[in-house]
Amino acid sequence: MAVGLSADLNLVPINGIRLGVISAGIYRTPRPDLCLIEMVPGGTASAVFTTNAFCAAPVTVAREHLARGRPRYCLINAGNANAGTGARGLRDARAICAGLAALAGCTPPEVLPFSTGVIGEHLPVDGIATALPALLTSLRTDGWAECARAIMTTDTIAKGCSATIEIAGRPVNITGIAKGAGMIHPRMATLLAFIGTDARVEAPVLDALLRSCVSDSFNRITVDGDTSTNDACVLLASGAADHPRIDDAGAAAAMDLRHALSTICTTLAQSIVRDGEGATKFITVRVEQGRDEAECLLVCHAVATSPLVKTAFFASDPNWGRILAATGRAGVRDLDVERVDIFLDDICIVSGGARCATYTEQAGQEVMARSEIVVRIVLGLGSASATVWTCDLSTDYVSINADYRS
Repeated sequence: MAVGLSADLNLVPINGIRLGVISAGIYRTPRPDLCLIEMVPGGTASAVFTTNAFCAAPVTVAREHLARGRPRYCLINAGNANAGTGARGLRDARAICAGLAALAGCTPPEVLPFSTGVIGEHLPVDGIATALPALLTSLRTDGWAECARAIMTTDTIAKGCSATIEIAGRPVNITGIAKGAGMIHPRMATLLAFIGTDARVEAPVLDALLRSCVSDSFNRITVDGDTSTNDACVLLASGAADHPRIDDAGAAAAMDLRHALSTICTTLAQSIVRDGEGATKFITVRVEQGRDEAECLLVCHAVATSPLVKTAFFASDPNWGRILAATGRAGVRDLDVERVDIFLDDICIVSGGARCATYTEQAGQEVMARSEIVVRIVLGLGSASATVWTCDLSTDYVSINADYRS
């Protein structure tokens, strides 16, 4: 069960955006597996994608389409990644975009395709094409929760959140959904995230806001150290809200919107870690007093991706030597170990390069038994800090991934 998450999704509809879901028969057993998000004409969109060199065909096509104009539709399938499929995969991704465009009365570049599922299998284009007419008729403004459930793969729970803020005295709504549980690591991950707002925002500003928020959220999580072929995060702004258009990324209105978007992105990102494959614990790794943020992130990732550290958390074993060792191998230049302090929650476990004199095994055990734990590492080198969120590594993680295709 996901750590600290509720199955209840109370998501706010976004004026100018509709969603629909249907079963297109992509999975062996019938379940909703095809989603459509529609935005009214005149809205703006931004997206960030995986940095994996073997990016999936829909990632390539979505990038091309986004660069050519203003998209109106996001077409998302679960159960098949359409990755590692070569030229045919590109043709298939373009074919479903063209099929939807013909039915919806738009151009193919106005459709962005997204896929998630097994790598190396060809997309069932005919089944998707057959399902498109009914998918279009299923569109409605309150379809966010259904869409969140339909895009799940190994997720155990649907993920979504909403916020309402004021811009120039006018209400602005934001709702986001995401999927992801494994193959999660920075530079995006095996995740898909779709965020909608009715704010009126120029495209360059929207792009700047999204990239800034993703940097501090989706690019600060790791479940297993693997970066996927398919991940993407999309931000759609319908422009239906009644406030002056935001055309300056430095304006107060843009900052207000950024703060709310950052909260949405962080909540969704943490939800993915909380639902990490086989996860029983949600772990915050915070590194302080580095010379710069990059240095702090080196240590964050060394600790957060260490199988030895993560299995110790699963076992509730206060084997603090594993955290110390990961910190030491992170690659921090001229690290003075005698200035390093390490904490489990508020319990100091390492000080002066050795076990803290006041530390007891009982105190460490009490912290490790908790479902949510903070590892705080103080480097004593400067004033920078960074935070990464991760989970433990359990026997269930091995089972889930060993049996994934069976």
